[in-house]
Amino acid sequence: MDSVNTPIDDTLFALSSKCGELLLQQGWRVTAAESCTGGWVAQAITSVAGSADWFECGFVTYANRIKQQLLKVPAELLEGAGAPGAVSEETVRAMVRGALKGSGADCAIATTGIAGPGGGSKSKPVGTVWIGWACRPQQGAEPEIHAEVFHFDGAREAVRRQTVARALEGLLALLQASLQASSENTG
Repeated sequence: MDSVNTPIDDTLFALSSKCGELLLQQGWRVTAAESCTGGWVAQAITSVAGSADWFECGFVTYANRIKQQLLKVPAELLEGAGAPGAVSEETVRAMVRGALKGSGADCAIATTGIAGPGGGSKSKPVGTVWIGWACRPQQGAEPEIHAEVFHFDGAREAVRRQTVARALEGLLALLQASLQASSENTG
């Protein structure tokens, strides 16, 4: 991959390829709900030839009202003095749930954060990113959502790239754990 002409470098391509292999093994499809990454997770995934077999769709929900409309993130998470805000565990979990429901996919990745250079605060400095993941073992089952906060260093593109890499690494770990649990249950 030519990382000079595309934001999908060899690392992101390799992570996406490995996720695709494991999704195919399970017969699963993935969706992405993105804010701060602006579609970069979906771009990384779809850079792999054949990704149509395991990628369902992507939601780029940069504005809060779009998070509410497309992903059904409750307004009380995003608006008002007591709201945790767009960059929070509660919101990233709601984004994962909304992406799964809105797409019908088996797995979801969600990203929300402050890539900078502005927009940070004392409690949420630039580089603060929440990433959420979930895979449901069967359609209709309630997924176990995993969410983690990260504090990435660097300029805007560095924060975004680190977010994409960590989002794919988290999905890969979740898929590997799921495959291991499946093999233990059948073996």
